[in-house]
Amino acid sequence: MAEAALDPRVEAEDRDCFHCGLPVPGGVRFGFRAADEWRAFCCAGCEAVARVIAGEGLDDYYRLRSAAPPRLERSEAPDLGLYDHAATQARFVREDANGIREAELVVEGIRCAACAWLIEKAVARVPGVESLAVNATTRNARLRWNPALGTLSSVFGAIHRVGYRAWPRETGALELIERRERNSLLRRLWVAGLGMMQVMMYAVPAYLARDGDMTPDIESLMRWAGLLLTTPVMAYSAAPFFRGAWRDVRMARPGMDVPVALGLAVAFAASAWATLRGAGPTYFDSVTMFVFLLLGGRYLEHHARIRAASSLQHLAAFVPQGAWRLVDEGRLETEQVSAALLREGDRVLVRAGETLPADGVLQSEAAAVSEALLSGESRILERERGARLVGGSINSGNAFVMRVTHVGAASVLGTIRALMERAATQRPRWVEAADRASRLFVTAILVVSAVAGIAWLSIDPSRALWVAVSVLIVTCPCALSLATPAAMTVATGALARRNFVVTQPRAIEALAGATDFVFDKTGTLTLGTPRVLEVMPLAEFSSGRCLAIAASLGRGSTHPLDRALVEANAGAAYLEISGHRVHCGAGTEAVVDGRRVRIGRADHAGALHGKPVPIAWLQTSDTVVWLADERGWIAAFRLGDSLRAGAKQAIQSLRRRGIEVHLLTGDELGVAGRVAEVLGIERVEARATPERKKAYVQALQLRGARVAMVGDGINDAPVIAQADVSIAMGTGSDLAQVRADAVLLSDSLDDLVGALALARRTRRVIRENLAWALGYNMIVIPLALAGMVTPLLAGVGMSLSSLVVVVNALRLKS
Repeated sequence: MAEAALDPRVEAEDRDCFHCGLPVPGGVRFGFRAADEWRAFCCAGCEAVARVIAGEGLDDYYRLRSAAPPRLERSEAPDLGLYDHAATQARFVREDANGIREAELVVEGIRCAACAWLIEKAVARVPGVESLAVNATTRNARLRWNPALGTLSSVFGAIHRVGYRAWPRETGALELIERRERNSLLRRLWVAGLGMMQVMMYAVPAYLARDGDMTPDIESLMRWAGLLLTTPVMAYSAAPFFRGAWRDVRMARPGMDVPVALGLAVAFAASAWATLRGAGPTYFDSVTMFVFLLLGGRYLEHHARIRAASSLQHLAAFVPQGAWRLVDEGRLETEQVSAALLREGDRVLVRAGETLPADGVLQSEAAAVSEALLSGESRILERERGARLVGGSINSGNAFVMRVTHVGAASVLGTIRALMERAATQRPRWVEAADRASRLFVTAILVVSAVAGIAWLSIDPSRALWVAVSVLIVTCPCALSLATPAAMTVATGALARRNFVVTQPRAIEALAGATDFVFDKTGTLTLGTPRVLEVMPLAEFSSGRCLAIAASLGRGSTHPLDRALVEANAGAAYLEISGHRVHCGAGTEAVVDGRRVRIGRADHAGALHGKPVPIAWLQTSDTVVWLADERGWIAAFRLGDSLRAGAKQAIQSLRRRGIEVHLLTGDELGVAGRVAEVLGIERVEARATPERKKAYVQALQLRGARVAMVGDGINDAPVIAQADVSIAMGTGSDLAQVRADAVLLSDSLDDLVGALALARRTRRVIRENLAWALGYNMIVIPLALAGMVTPLLAGVGMSLSSLVVVVNALRLKS
């Protein structure tokens, strides 16, 4: 445990702050003893943070870190209690069915993996925290906690106490981080550019001078000028490369910063030694130009990544900042409030041309809205009282009143953003394979460079150093490591703009390789909005009584057939039921008025009494739902649904692309056969239970097929998990329950065909990028080994090779 002290020895023994690394001002004696050593600090803030770290038993942080954290004064502590307010959390906090809350955070001050480790360890000790995952590269953190056991402010406080700052991951926070990164890159680029121009000003005369034209004192002046001008470039502009290389070496994972830093260090050290000796070649111009070009390349890559990942910010921009909340609904008196302050149940007035501030239900008689943000179509949709409205839609008609149902992270847009963020935090197999190849390649580079330098010592010792440096730099695997993630990032954003949201990173890879598409029927090939066409009583009950029983069993269900029965019973009374059970893929059962009743497929309902099904109803091409009890059949309900517009053209497009199309449904064979005949689908499996659906997909996979399953994403969990890639049809608030790898937000299956085409293009671009990266190295390595590539040309080639793969990936946006 740390022991407080103000000891004179602290000032004498250590002039740098143990925590932040800044110099300790004269006369300052902040310090304490820990781990059998005296630790000096520059201020009370650093001492306080270090005491927390030591007191929590987290001293390994100081051993693992590769860079000191920013200095943080106690006076900078924000009012963390604000984060416990429901209005504040509404924008960025989600809550699952078990009451566990989840939030996306941005943490400022993270420099390396040790910082992320320290934050995770500190927050893990906060009561109520279930998990915190910190990404050291993006500075994003995903927090899950139980609000009954702990508060969000205590988590923010724990992060603050160990020297970092956190805030909700919203557009403003991301823009702030991006702006700081951009400004930092620009400042380093400016210093490198200025140093490069000045060094070149002294180097050019030396290049142009002939023997005897330059006196030794002038030559020495040129060398010393180059050394003095290159030093700030190395110390400031090139610092990120050295920090990254040191981190990689300490973690025993050689990354692409290692050969860059090693090449720069060797070239600068050799040039400095030649300057001190007054003899030998110098490479100050190559060093400064290489740093300038590399920083320029990183700046362009940074800009490209921001553009590629702009879809999340694009979604956030749909929701307005303000709203007109009704205070007197009768007189339509309103007050303007922040959209973050809206609560479930609030009445909001949406004027003509305004954007809906949250999800809700229409309270006025009618409305006209545009949901182009979800469907991609600009057509106006007519809505009637009671219809669901999506936040971010535009009121294209007269003013109307809506009742708020979901705000912030619980809204449709918030759910879509969360699904995309979940995909962004995971790594697909393509990226992992490229990373493994890059690490192996770096190790090979170091070996080849050393061998080249040794070989050239016997050939031409004066050229050995710059040949080794050229090999290090020209073969840096930047292009190889960027080839896959650049394309995947751009593709994810491009798919989102085409109404296809990737929720699992493997989706693009699996979709590109799919050979068979298996479609569910209801809500996928059809609109999923069936209506009751006919009620046929088969016992002593009236049609109304039969419908009331059916609606009571289906009340609260999200299945389209249940919803149709409930809507048909609108305005009528519901019955008391007990013992309600759901038989997945078959139907439901419950006890009504002391009688056990089942509704669903004929075999499911008929199992209660064992009597045959009326033959007349077996021949219909519409969907039939059966209601029965232990005495016999009670009623049959005939429901009709419309095929989705463009479904036939989409199926034909898939078949032209070599895709085998299957229809897999729990409906009767007559219904499934009619749909398959209209759409031109030859392979049909009807009356399929979830287990049979899974077995069907397994059988296809055993024959070598790679299966894409297209359905509602909520039901049929076994087949969704079995398929190589699963795609859900997005349906409003149901998005929160989606288990699929991707979500199709629009009503058009043409967007599914477009997603397949883009996934295949992404695979082709990745292969092109990898071919370019490998081909480039196959060409330049022999040239560098032969001494035909100078360090300057090596820097130019390496930067250009990285830019080529990024620019090639950006083609996916068009």
